[in-house]
Amino acid sequence: MKKSAEVNNNIIALAQVDPIVGDIEYNFNKAKEYIEKANKLNAAAVIFPELFLMGNPILNLAKKFPLLVQKNVEYIGKLAKIVGKTKVIIGFLDIYNDEYCNSVAVLYNKKIEKIIRKNNVDSIVQIGDKKALILIGSENKTIQKCDFNLIINCASNISRRGSEQNISSSLSSMSKKYKTPLIYVNQVGAIDNFVYAGASRCYDSKGKITARTKSFEEEFFVVDIDNKNNTINSLPKGEEKPLEQAFSLDYKDDLERTYLSIITSIKGYFKKNGLKRAVLGVSGGLDSTVCAVLLVDALGKENVYAVSMPSKITSSRSKNDAKELCENLGINYTEIPIKDMVDSCVSTFNKGFIEVEKKWNDRYEKSFTLDNIQARSRAMILFGITNEFPSAISIATSDKSESYMGYATINGDMSGGFAPIADVTKTKLFALAKWLNKNRTQKNVIPKSVIEKRPGAELAINPKTGKPLLAEEALMPYEFLDEIIWRIENLHQTKDDMMNDIFVYEQTNNISKEQKSEWIDKFFKRMQTALFKWSITPPAPIVDAYSINKTEYNQPITSKIKFY
Repeated sequence: MKKSAEVNNNIIALAQVDPIVGDIEYNFNKAKEYIEKANKLNAAAVIFPELFLMGNPILNLAKKFPLLVQKNVEYIGKLAKIVGKTKVIIGFLDIYNDEYCNSVAVLYNKKIEKIIRKNNVDSIVQIGDKKALILIGSENKTIQKCDFNLIINCASNISRRGSEQNISSSLSSMSKKYKTPLIYVNQVGAIDNFVYAGASRCYDSKGKITARTKSFEEEFFVVDIDNKNNTINSLPKGEEKPLEQAFSLDYKDDLERTYLSIITSIKGYFKKNGLKRAVLGVSGGLDSTVCAVLLVDALGKENVYAVSMPSKITSSRSKNDAKELCENLGINYTEIPIKDMVDSCVSTFNKGFIEVEKKWNDRYEKSFTLDNIQARSRAMILFGITNEFPSAISIATSDKSESYMGYATINGDMSGGFAPIADVTKTKLFALAKWLNKNRTQKNVIPKSVIEKRPGAELAINPKTGKPLLAEEALMPYEFLDEIIWRIENLHQTKDDMMNDIFVYEQTNNISKEQKSEWIDKFFKRMQTALFKWSITPPAPIVDAYSINKTEYNQPITSKIKFY
């Protein structure tokens, strides 16, 4: 009988993989594929991210369906049976003392050699000729440097502004502190609102990076712990820079990562949910324009259908910009005017409102009913298309600045199955649009006029100008608005704090103290009334350092806060 080859103690495989939450069999088969690759190389070990077999994030899934947890435990046993001399380090959800534990299974020679639970003291594993300390996620245990000469971190860290700098700094410091090589294996792909960049890597005992996988891609990556001929893939531009300590309108260092995060999120959401096609309204405005480009890059132009839905207020410039964009992208395009729908709704509503007014005689003199009818008519058309054609969802195109101010219509432009740019501010979207025109294979697809014109929903006429109301006329300059958001999220400032500081906008624009106070008051008032809208926003990728995405920020809708 032929004797099997001995493992190479210096060779370790990094399984940077993209799981599906709850699909234990899919994750099992993916693990099996990577284990077989590692076996053929006679690698000392193959390492997976944390919670891989169950899929991450789990959220409330385990409590609701405990059978899934039991299944993922059973499949750890099935995996063990196919494991030979290449040791397997794989994350799963264990059951211990009737509690669920974020754990790592160590599989070797057809057996489960060891179970390591997060924050468990006993975390040392023999890998080849090395003793490895296993860390799970952002585990912050007290480490006694006594009996290990390798650190392995199984992780699932999401990608967001500033996250890479924090991760690389922490890992480098740890390897340097313990004078020990470190291997970090991170999840990749996207699950709903969460995007994982991967970028798994190794550090030497001096804290210097010696190997790194690609970002935002699944990869079977082999490293030599002795640092021989390892590949160090580049990060997206600007990734390792720390978060700014002051607000800036210069977003160039985060545009590539933002783009890759959103593309990864769209691809993951569609593929894992059995979707293929996206339908969106194109208005000739910035938000829908950027969304259309991102969808084309993620799904292919044949799977994107753009619909222009002009009203009586829609300008010819907006219609032309929308059409030019679609022609540049080569995507499916049609125009469906909403005038008849709006007129019919207004006629029907008014008859009903007259009856209501007989009992409630305090009807508003001026309302947003007509604005909302237009937005909801458009949403109804988009949803109608998705009802008629398979594997399609409509896209919500609102941005982060609008979300904070509640400047979007429930069951209107907020509606859809996915919201690609809901965590991107308006000023950053302008920068992203310019970046897309320069950095895509197909250059300059976004019409120059879209980037140059001031945003507006074209739902109402400004009585002062006689022209469609601009967003900044209803709100405030976006440069000022977005700095308020930054100050709240990064500095946690109150109105008094902001009044005592100088905004970037003030450095180039002369505004009175009264005007500044009025804008800040308007922001906080509208933010307070926008809480309900935040709670019903469709799934959206988190890309900013801080977010109002409902998966990580929760404030009671029935709350009243004075921001002074």
